[in-house]
Amino acid sequence: MTSAQTFVIIGAGLAGAKAAEALREEGFDGRVVLLGAEDERPYERPPLSKEYLRGEAQREKIFVHPEGFYVEHDVELRTSAAVRGIDAATREVVLDGDQRLPYDRALLATGAQPHRLKIPGADLDEVYELRTVADCDRLRERLSQGGRLVVIGAGWIGAEVAASARTLGLDVTVIDPAAVPLERVLGTQVGGIYRDIHADHGVRLMLGTGVEAFEGSDRVERVRTTDGRVVDADLVVVGVGVAPRTELARAAGAAVDNGVLVDDRLRTSLPDVFAAGDIANARHPLFERLRVEHWSNALHQGPAAARNMLGLDRPYDRLPYFFSDQYDVGMEYTGYAADWDEIVFRGDPATREFIVFWLAEGRVLAGMNVNVWDVTEPIGALIRSRSVVDVRRLADPDVPLAELVDGVAA
Repeated sequence: MTSAQTFVIIGAGLAGAKAAEALREEGFDGRVVLLGAEDERPYERPPLSKEYLRGEAQREKIFVHPEGFYVEHDVELRTSAAVRGIDAATREVVLDGDQRLPYDRALLATGAQPHRLKIPGADLDEVYELRTVADCDRLRERLSQGGRLVVIGAGWIGAEVAASARTLGLDVTVIDPAAVPLERVLGTQVGGIYRDIHADHGVRLMLGTGVEAFEGSDRVERVRTTDGRVVDADLVVVGVGVAPRTELARAAGAAVDNGVLVDDRLRTSLPDVFAAGDIANARHPLFERLRVEHWSNALHQGPAAARNMLGLDRPYDRLPYFFSDQYDVGMEYTGYAADWDEIVFRGDPATREFIVFWLAEGRVLAGMNVNVWDVTEPIGALIRSRSVVDVRRLADPDVPLAELVDGVAA
């Protein structure tokens, strides 16, 4: 790659920022333009529902790179950049005012946007969402005032916000149509553990019901559920999932299906256009296709896309990984389980120090370690091995995980 070439990265989140870093690390000396819609330099999102939201971390801790990084590495970071389109025929990114930015290769890293509830009262004051640092700053200030918080959604964002708010001393109610928190990802049995964790910390859980309306005069005062109950509220946080931002890709003619379709090199169907992060629905050697919305995926997939933009031709085959901290319970999840036929515990869930595995036909699809550390590598090796495991030995904490892997080093 020569200095005459221009690489444009659309999206200045973690994936885009790490892609720009990787381009320079790999020796690319051409022009790198990093376009971000927000007025902040790239930052990481996990602290926004955890330590930064609680006021335990300073603002500087959330950023991907120090303030001077982009100038020092000759990366043109443009914040508040409104990208209107991609002209694949002319190889140009179209900005506001019909300004056109030519590219030799481009990376789409546009992330995701929160789902919004379309119910009466959704536009009342004191109804919050949490996606950006600006959202977090507003919510952080409001939480510092205390009061009665109602969280809509018991997925990862909802559960983490609820835990942070309880830690700060707020009265917290969580409402979700699922039977237990995190049911879609963890299933009823493991989700029940998180139900009990939150209940033990004083969270009121209203599960198996949805939200019909937010009520109040100027600001939210009550939440009405679909089963007719009413919950008094001083503020509400809506965390009901996100949708990939695929509008630019779709308008440019890229193949889109639950995200932007990419191959195992993260190439889209458009010539010399790649995708990474929340929007990338990528081929994977173990799981066919995966679109992963977690921090680790953005952290690693952005640089992988950058290296393939440079022609290094390396498949992206990392296992999905994510983590969550709620109260004094930390967890790491490795792998991907959408359809399993057995769950195996290693250790007693009642102690909240255990590992749980999801299996199909005797093979481990995913594992989650809760307050047990330094086991992600052997869990990953078990998943990659595709070995049929001895369930009794898998459940036995005295049997090293590495011994269960058939022919794969942990």
